[in-house]
Amino acid sequence: MRTNVQEKIINGHKTGGLVLLLVIALYILAIPGIAFGAASGMGIISVLSVIWLCGGWILLCGLKVLKPNEALVLTLFGKYVGTLKGDGFFWVNPFCTAFNPASGTKLGQSGDVAMTNSLVSLTTGTTTANAEAYNKKISLKVMTLSNSRQKVNDVLGNPVEVAVAVMWRVTDTAKAVFEVDNYKEYLSLQCDTAVRNVVKIYPYDVTDNVDTTGDGISDDGSLRGSTEVVANRIKEEIQSKVVSAGLEIVDARITYLAYAPEIAAAMLQRQQASAVVDARKLIVDGAVGMVELALERLNEKNTVQLDEERKAAMVSNLLVVLCGNHDAQPVVNSGSLY
Repeated sequence: MRTNVQEKIINGHKTGGLVLLLVIALYILAIPGIAFGAASGMGIISVLSVIWLCGGWILLCGLKVLKPNEALVLTLFGKYVGTLKGDGFFWVNPFCTAFNPASGTKLGQSGDVAMTNSLVSLTTGTTTANAEAYNKKISLKVMTLSNSRQKVNDVLGNPVEVAVAVMWRVTDTAKAVFEVDNYKEYLSLQCDTAVRNVVKIYPYDVTDNVDTTGDGISDDGSLRGSTEVVANRIKEEIQSKVVSAGLEIVDARITYLAYAPEIAAAMLQRQQASAVVDARKLIVDGAVGMVELALERLNEKNTVQLDEERKAAMVSNLLVVLCGNHDAQPVVNSGSLY
Protein backbone atom coordinates (compact mmCIF):
# COMPACT_ATOMS: atom_id res chain seq x y z
CA MET A 1 0.00 0.00 0.00
CA ARG A 2 1.36 3.39 -1.00
CA THR A 3 1.82 6.00 1.74
CA ASN A 4 2.53 9.69 1.24
CA VAL A 5 5.69 10.87 2.97
CA GLN A 6 5.26 14.11 4.89
CA GLU A 7 8.16 16.55 5.04
CA LYS A 8 9.72 16.88 8.50
CA ILE A 9 12.05 19.79 9.22
CA ILE A 10 15.00 19.03 11.52
CA ASN A 11 15.56 21.93 13.92
CA GLY A 12 18.13 22.68 16.61
CA HIS A 13 21.10 20.92 15.02
CA LYS A 14 23.36 23.90 14.26
CA THR A 15 26.11 22.49 16.49
CA GLY A 16 28.57 21.56 13.80
CA GLY A 17 31.24 24.00 14.97
CA LEU A 18 31.05 22.80 18.57
CA VAL A 19 31.27 19.12 17.58
CA LEU A 20 34.21 19.81 15.27
CA LEU A 21 36.15 21.58 18.04
CA LEU A 22 35.31 18.77 20.47
CA VAL A 23 36.56 16.08 18.07
CA ILE A 24 39.80 17.96 17.42
CA ALA A 25 40.35 18.50 21.17
CA LEU A 26 39.77 14.83 21.95
CA TYR A 27 42.22 13.79 19.21
CA ILE A 28 44.82 16.08 20.69
CA LEU A 29 44.26 14.58 24.15
CA ALA A 30 44.16 10.97 22.92
CA ILE A 31 47.83 10.86 21.90
CA PRO A 32 49.24 11.76 25.34
CA GLY A 33 46.42 9.71 26.89
CA ILE A 34 47.96 6.52 25.56
CA ALA A 35 51.31 7.29 27.16
CA PHE A 36 49.70 8.48 30.40
CA GLY A 37 47.62 5.32 30.75
CA ALA A 38 50.61 3.07 30.15
CA ALA A 39 52.80 5.00 32.62
CA SER A 40 50.21 5.17 35.36
CA GLY A 41 49.05 1.62 35.02
CA MET A 42 45.53 2.73 34.00
CA GLY A 43 45.15 0.60 30.92
CA ILE A 44 41.54 1.64 30.39
CA ILE A 45 42.69 5.17 29.46
CA SER A 46 45.09 3.78 26.89
CA VAL A 47 42.41 1.51 25.42
CA LEU A 48 39.88 4.34 25.20
CA SER A 49 42.47 6.60 23.62
CA VAL A 50 43.29 4.00 20.94
CA ILE A 51 39.61 3.38 20.26
CA TRP A 52 39.04 7.11 19.86
CA LEU A 53 42.00 7.50 17.50
CA CYS A 54 40.64 4.68 15.35
CA GLY A 55 36.93 5.55 15.34
CA GLY A 56 36.54 9.15 16.47
CA TRP A 57 36.45 10.35 12.87
CA ILE A 58 32.99 8.77 12.49
CA LEU A 59 31.50 11.77 14.29
CA LEU A 60 32.82 13.99 11.51
CA CYS A 61 30.49 12.21 9.07
CA GLY A 62 27.58 13.93 10.79
CA LEU A 63 28.83 17.43 9.90
CA LYS A 64 26.71 19.12 7.22
CA VAL A 65 27.15 22.60 5.74
CA LEU A 66 24.22 24.25 3.96
CA LYS A 67 24.07 27.54 2.10
CA PRO A 68 20.92 29.69 1.80
CA ASN A 69 18.11 28.04 -0.19
CA GLU A 70 19.59 24.56 0.14
CA ALA A 71 18.12 21.45 1.75
CA LEU A 72 19.29 17.98 2.62
CA VAL A 73 16.98 14.95 2.89
CA LEU A 74 18.32 12.48 5.46
CA THR A 75 17.55 8.80 5.84
CA LEU A 76 18.66 6.35 8.53
CA PHE A 77 18.91 2.76 7.35
CA GLY A 78 16.31 3.45 4.66
CA LYS A 79 13.88 5.36 6.87
CA TYR A 80 13.20 9.04 6.29
CA VAL A 81 14.22 11.00 9.40
CA GLY A 82 13.82 14.61 8.24
CA THR A 83 15.06 17.48 6.12
CA LEU A 84 17.71 20.05 6.97
CA LYS A 85 16.84 23.54 5.73
CA GLY A 86 18.44 26.91 6.15
CA ASP A 87 22.06 28.00 6.05
CA GLY A 88 24.45 26.91 8.78
CA PHE A 89 26.87 24.30 10.09
CA PHE A 90 24.88 21.28 11.27
CA TRP A 91 25.65 18.06 13.07
CA VAL A 92 23.33 15.08 12.79
CA ASN A 93 23.54 11.37 13.44
CA PRO A 94 26.70 10.32 11.55
CA PHE A 95 24.93 7.19 10.30
CA CYS A 96 22.32 9.29 8.48
CA THR A 97 22.79 9.46 4.73
CA ALA A 98 21.63 12.12 2.32
CA PHE A 99 19.25 10.92 -0.38
CA ASN A 100 18.62 12.68 -3.71
CA PRO A 101 18.11 10.48 -6.80
CA ALA A 102 18.21 13.55 -9.07
CA SER A 103 21.65 14.72 -7.93
CA GLY A 104 23.32 13.47 -11.11
CA THR A 105 20.76 15.06 -13.44
CA LYS A 106 21.00 18.60 -14.74
CA LEU A 107 18.35 20.60 -16.55
CA GLY A 108 20.01 22.63 -19.28
CA GLN A 109 19.03 26.09 -20.46
CA SER A 110 18.99 25.10 -24.11
CA GLY A 111 18.29 21.38 -24.26
CA ASP A 112 16.35 18.55 -22.73
CA VAL A 113 17.39 16.82 -19.53
CA ALA A 114 21.16 16.81 -19.58
CA MET A 115 23.18 13.63 -19.71
CA THR A 116 23.45 11.80 -16.45
CA ASN A 117 26.72 10.99 -14.77
CA SER A 118 27.32 7.78 -16.71
CA LEU A 119 27.01 9.59 -20.03
CA VAL A 120 28.94 12.68 -19.04
CA SER A 121 31.82 10.46 -17.91
CA LEU A 122 32.41 9.65 -21.58
CA THR A 123 33.46 13.27 -22.12
CA THR A 124 36.00 15.48 -20.40
CA GLY A 125 33.56 16.36 -17.60
CA THR A 126 34.05 13.18 -15.57
CA THR A 127 35.34 14.88 -12.42
CA THR A 128 32.61 17.53 -12.42
CA ALA A 129 29.87 14.98 -13.00
CA ASN A 130 31.12 12.76 -10.19
CA ALA A 131 31.21 15.71 -7.81
CA GLU A 132 27.64 16.70 -8.73
CA ALA A 133 26.42 13.13 -8.31
CA TYR A 134 28.06 12.97 -4.88
CA ASN A 135 26.46 16.25 -3.81
CA LYS A 136 23.02 15.27 -2.52
CA LYS A 137 21.85 18.76 -1.64
CA ILE A 138 18.53 19.96 -3.06
CA SER A 139 18.36 23.51 -4.33
CA LEU A 140 15.31 25.50 -3.20
CA LYS A 141 16.06 28.38 -5.58
CA VAL A 142 13.87 29.33 -8.52
CA MET A 143 15.36 27.51 -11.51
CA THR A 144 14.72 27.64 -15.23
CA LEU A 145 13.93 24.73 -17.50
CA SER A 146 14.17 25.41 -21.23
CA ASN A 147 13.48 22.23 -23.17
CA SER A 148 14.35 21.95 -26.84
CA ARG A 149 11.93 23.08 -29.54
CA GLN A 150 8.99 20.79 -30.16
CA LYS A 151 7.16 20.23 -33.41
CA VAL A 152 3.44 20.21 -32.64
CA ASN A 153 0.37 20.32 -34.88
CA ASP A 154 -1.99 23.19 -34.11
CA VAL A 155 -5.77 22.83 -34.12
CA LEU A 156 -5.80 23.10 -37.94
CA GLY A 157 -3.14 20.44 -38.36
CA ASN A 158 -0.36 22.86 -39.31
CA PRO A 159 3.02 21.83 -37.83
CA VAL A 160 4.55 24.56 -35.67
CA GLU A 161 7.73 24.66 -33.59
CA VAL A 162 7.38 25.81 -29.99
CA ALA A 163 9.87 26.30 -27.17
CA VAL A 164 8.87 27.17 -23.61
CA ALA A 165 10.91 28.39 -20.62
CA VAL A 166 9.53 27.25 -17.26
CA MET A 167 10.55 28.77 -13.92
CA TRP A 168 10.16 26.28 -11.09
CA ARG A 169 11.34 25.38 -7.59
CA VAL A 170 11.09 22.62 -5.02
CA THR A 171 8.59 23.29 -2.22
CA ASP A 172 8.35 19.86 -0.57
CA THR A 173 11.64 17.98 -0.45
CA ALA A 174 10.12 14.74 0.82
CA LYS A 175 7.66 14.51 -2.08
CA ALA A 176 10.32 15.50 -4.61
CA VAL A 177 12.66 12.75 -3.45
CA PHE A 178 10.30 9.93 -2.51
CA GLU A 179 7.13 10.36 -4.62
CA VAL A 180 8.85 10.25 -8.05
CA ASP A 181 11.95 8.46 -9.26
CA ASN A 182 13.71 11.60 -10.54
CA TYR A 183 11.86 14.87 -10.08
CA LYS A 184 13.95 16.72 -12.68
CA GLU A 185 13.29 14.21 -15.44
CA TYR A 186 9.66 14.04 -14.33
CA LEU A 187 9.33 17.82 -14.64
CA SER A 188 10.95 17.86 -18.08
CA LEU A 189 8.57 15.18 -19.38
CA GLN A 190 5.52 16.96 -17.98
CA CYS A 191 6.61 20.21 -19.62
CA ASP A 192 6.81 18.54 -23.03
CA THR A 193 3.43 16.90 -22.53
CA ALA A 194 1.75 20.13 -21.38
CA VAL A 195 3.09 22.05 -24.38
CA ARG A 196 1.64 19.48 -26.76
CA ASN A 197 -1.72 19.37 -24.97
CA VAL A 198 -2.17 23.15 -25.00
CA VAL A 199 -0.70 24.05 -28.40
CA LYS A 200 -2.98 21.61 -30.25
CA ILE A 201 -6.00 23.59 -29.00
CA TYR A 202 -5.00 26.84 -30.75
CA PRO A 203 -4.44 27.84 -34.37
CA TYR A 204 -1.21 29.63 -35.21
CA ASP A 205 -3.09 32.72 -36.47
CA VAL A 206 -6.59 33.98 -35.78
CA THR A 207 -9.05 31.70 -37.59
CA ASP A 208 -12.83 31.72 -37.89
CA ASN A 209 -15.00 29.04 -36.28
CA VAL A 210 -12.36 27.85 -33.79
CA ASP A 211 -13.19 27.43 -30.10
CA THR A 212 -10.07 27.64 -27.93
CA THR A 213 -11.78 28.13 -24.55
CA GLY A 214 -14.07 25.09 -24.58
CA ASP A 215 -17.28 27.10 -24.09
CA GLY A 216 -18.70 26.14 -27.48
CA ILE A 217 -18.34 29.67 -28.88
CA SER A 218 -15.76 30.52 -31.53
CA ASP A 219 -13.20 33.13 -30.47
CA ASP A 220 -10.10 34.89 -31.78
CA GLY A 221 -7.55 32.98 -29.68
CA SER A 222 -4.31 32.03 -31.42
CA LEU A 223 -0.75 31.06 -30.61
CA ARG A 224 0.68 34.22 -32.13
CA GLY A 225 -1.92 36.64 -30.81
CA SER A 226 -2.65 35.13 -27.37
CA THR A 227 0.85 34.35 -26.15
CA GLU A 228 0.16 35.26 -22.52
CA VAL A 229 -3.02 33.19 -22.39
CA VAL A 230 -1.31 30.18 -23.94
CA ALA A 231 1.66 30.46 -21.56
CA ASN A 232 -0.66 30.64 -18.53
CA ARG A 233 -2.54 27.55 -19.68
CA ILE A 234 0.75 25.71 -20.10
CA LYS A 235 1.78 26.78 -16.59
CA GLU A 236 -1.49 25.54 -15.08
CA GLU A 237 -1.24 22.27 -17.00
CA ILE A 238 2.28 21.60 -15.72
CA GLN A 239 1.39 22.61 -12.16
CA SER A 240 -1.50 20.17 -12.04
CA LYS A 241 0.88 17.35 -12.95
CA VAL A 242 3.86 18.14 -10.69
CA VAL A 243 2.09 19.13 -7.47
CA SER A 244 2.36 15.50 -6.30
CA ALA A 245 6.15 15.76 -6.75
CA GLY A 246 6.46 18.73 -4.41
CA LEU A 247 7.24 21.21 -7.20
CA GLU A 248 5.85 24.70 -7.84
CA ILE A 249 5.68 26.27 -11.29
CA VAL A 250 6.47 29.96 -10.78
CA ASP A 251 6.05 31.09 -14.38
CA ALA A 252 6.06 29.90 -17.97
CA ARG A 253 6.93 31.84 -21.12
CA ILE A 254 6.97 30.99 -24.83
CA THR A 255 10.50 31.65 -26.08
CA TYR A 256 10.14 30.47 -29.68
CA LEU A 257 7.16 30.14 -32.00
CA ALA A 258 7.25 29.57 -35.76
CA TYR A 259 5.84 27.40 -38.50
CA ALA A 260 7.78 24.21 -39.15
CA PRO A 261 10.36 24.56 -41.97
CA GLU A 262 8.43 22.31 -44.37
CA ILE A 263 5.45 24.71 -44.50
CA ALA A 264 7.11 27.97 -43.50
CA ALA A 265 7.55 29.17 -47.11
CA ALA A 266 3.94 28.40 -48.04
CA MET A 267 2.60 30.08 -44.93
CA LEU A 268 4.77 33.12 -45.61
CA GLN A 269 3.24 33.40 -49.09
CA ARG A 270 -0.20 33.10 -47.52
CA GLN A 271 0.57 35.89 -45.06
CA GLN A 272 1.99 38.04 -47.85
CA ALA A 273 -1.11 37.45 -49.97
CA SER A 274 -3.34 38.36 -47.04
CA ALA A 275 -1.32 41.53 -46.47
CA VAL A 276 -1.57 42.44 -50.17
CA VAL A 277 -5.35 41.93 -50.14
CA ASP A 278 -5.71 44.11 -47.03
CA ALA A 279 -3.54 46.80 -48.60
CA ARG A 280 -5.53 46.71 -51.84
CA LYS A 281 -8.77 46.96 -49.91
CA LEU A 282 -7.48 50.06 -48.13
CA ILE A 283 -6.37 51.59 -51.45
CA VAL A 284 -9.72 50.89 -53.11
CA ASP A 285 -11.66 52.36 -50.18
CA GLY A 286 -9.53 55.48 -50.37
CA ALA A 287 -9.86 55.74 -54.14
CA VAL A 288 -13.65 55.41 -54.03
CA GLY A 289 -13.77 58.16 -51.45
CA MET A 290 -11.62 60.43 -53.61
CA VAL A 291 -13.80 59.78 -56.67
CA GLU A 292 -16.96 60.57 -54.70
CA LEU A 293 -15.36 63.77 -53.43
CA ALA A 294 -14.32 64.76 -56.98
CA LEU A 295 -17.84 64.27 -58.34
CA GLU A 296 -19.35 66.21 -55.46
CA ARG A 297 -16.97 69.15 -55.96
CA LEU A 298 -17.68 69.23 -59.70
CA ASN A 299 -21.42 69.29 -59.05
CA GLU A 300 -21.13 71.95 -56.34
CA LYS A 301 -19.15 74.37 -58.51
CA ASN A 302 -21.02 73.38 -61.67
CA THR A 303 -17.68 73.21 -63.44
CA VAL A 304 -18.79 70.77 -66.08
CA GLN A 305 -21.99 68.95 -66.88
CA LEU A 306 -21.45 65.21 -67.05
CA ASP A 307 -24.00 62.67 -68.11
CA GLU A 308 -24.01 59.16 -66.68
CA GLU A 309 -21.77 57.76 -69.40
CA ARG A 310 -19.13 60.48 -68.93
CA LYS A 311 -19.30 60.05 -65.15
CA ALA A 312 -18.67 56.33 -65.60
CA ALA A 313 -15.68 57.03 -67.85
CA MET A 314 -14.23 59.55 -65.37
CA VAL A 315 -14.75 57.15 -62.46
CA SER A 316 -13.03 54.37 -64.40
CA ASN A 317 -10.07 56.58 -65.27
CA LEU A 318 -9.68 57.89 -61.71
CA LEU A 319 -9.82 54.38 -60.22
CA VAL A 320 -7.21 53.16 -62.68
CA VAL A 321 -4.91 56.06 -61.77
CA LEU A 322 -5.47 55.82 -58.01
CA CYS A 323 -5.37 52.02 -57.71
CA GLY A 324 -2.65 51.26 -60.24
CA ASN A 325 0.84 50.13 -59.22
CA HIS A 326 2.50 52.29 -61.86
CA ASP A 327 2.37 55.94 -62.80
CA ALA A 328 -0.48 56.89 -65.09
CA GLN A 329 0.25 57.32 -68.81
CA PRO A 330 -1.87 60.27 -69.96
CA VAL A 331 -3.61 60.04 -73.32
CA VAL A 332 -4.24 63.31 -75.20
CA ASN A 333 -7.76 63.35 -76.59
CA SER A 334 -7.97 65.77 -79.53
CA GLY A 335 -11.64 65.28 -80.13
CA SER A 336 -14.87 64.64 -78.34
CA LEU A 337 -15.36 61.95 -75.78
CA TYR A 338 -17.71 60.42 -78.31
